[in-house]
Amino acid sequence: MDEWMRPVIDFVRDHHVWAAPIVFVLAFGESLAFISLFVPAWGALVAIGMMVSVSEISFWPVWLAGAIGAGLGDWVSYWVGHRFKHNIYDMWPLYKYPHLVKQAEKFVSYWGVVGIFIGRFSGPLRATVPLVAGIFEMPYLKFQLANFSSAFVWSAMLLLFGDSITKIGSLIWGG
Repeated sequence: MDEWMRPVIDFVRDHHVWAAPIVFVLAFGESLAFISLFVPAWGALVAIGMMVSVSEISFWPVWLAGAIGAGLGDWVSYWVGHRFKHNIYDMWPLYKYPHLVKQAEKFVSYWGVVGIFIGRFSGPLRATVPLVAGIFEMPYLKFQLANFSSAFVWSAMLLLFGDSITKIGSLIWGG
């Protein structure tokens, strides 16, 4: 686990009321182009999911916060791509990762709108697919439908994966 995650997870464990806002910020950052290249938050989201069944953290608000944060992160990334077009390739930090941009271009060209949904579940693509969709001027409504539907599935998967680990652990080790 990355060093920066431990204090975040400890804070959520000690202050349950902050779980949803923190999950929102983590999911937003995980889905935002540029930021997600440096701050992989999915591990913290799984860890927070592990706390759901053993604490006072309610799944539903945390799930909604994660989904909305992820959807808004991709929405902003799409807007940045749409606004700056191909000039974005020369900006920091993308000029340091041209292979990621090329992968995302090929992916979006091949899969289209379905690629927005699928790309959410791949770390390297998650950071760049929405950006490239904006650059290619993917139809806005189609993008947003794929974006938010995948965000709700992605958020649920991470949180439920963490919750399942806790439940399986308690069955195995008794607790």
